[in-house]
Amino acid sequence: MKTPATRAAMAAALLLALSPTAAPGGPGAAVASSAISGPTVEAGGWSWPLSPRPAVLRAFDPPAEPWLSGHRGVDLQAADDGARVTSPAAGTVTFAGVVVDRPVITVDHGNGLRSSFEAVRSDLKPGTAVAEGEVLGWILPGHCTPAPCVHWGVRRGDEYLNPLAFVTDLRPSILLPPLDPAPG
Repeated sequence: MKTPATRAAMAAALLLALSPTAAPGGPGAAVASSAISGPTVEAGGWSWPLSPRPAVLRAFDPPAEPWLSGHRGVDLQAADDGARVTSPAAGTVTFAGVVVDRPVITVDHGNGLRSSFEAVRSDLKPGTAVAEGEVLGWILPGHCTPAPCVHWGVRRGDEYLNPLAFVTDLRPSILLPPLDPAPG
C-alpha cells in the first residue's frame, strides 16, 4: 500500500519529468502557455534583459496560424528611455539595423535560438560576440508610449517562443495532497 508521502513524492517526480524546462531541446522547447504563473525562478537559465527585473506590459500572445496577427514576444517596462538592454545569454550579434521604422538587434544564442530587441539603439555590429549580461544597446522612445519599454522576442528556427520561459518558471501551480494528512 502506498502511503500519502509516497504518493506525494511520486506526483512531484512526475511533475518534474513533465516540466517544460526538462523537455528535450532545452528551455522553452515545450512551452506554449502565455500565462505567467508559478514561482519566479530562473527556469531557463537566462538573465532578464533589463535591470531591475521589469514589469511585463504586454504578454506573449502568438497567433493561431503564422500569417495571422499576434504578439510574438513580450513588452518589458524600462525605468526610462535610454535604459540599457543586456544580452540574456551569450551569443553572437546577427543583425543590428532598422526594420520598417524601428532599430532592432538580434543575437544568435546557438541551438537555433535567437532573441531580438526593439526599439534599441546599438553600436554593435553583426559578428560581435556578446556575453550574458553584456550591454546590447539602449531603449529608444516610442514602442510602448508613454511608458518606456523594449519588445523582446525569441525564436527557435521559425517558431516564436515565449521569452519569459527562459527567465521564469511558467508551469502552472498544482496542489498536492499534504504529506501527513490528519487522521480522519
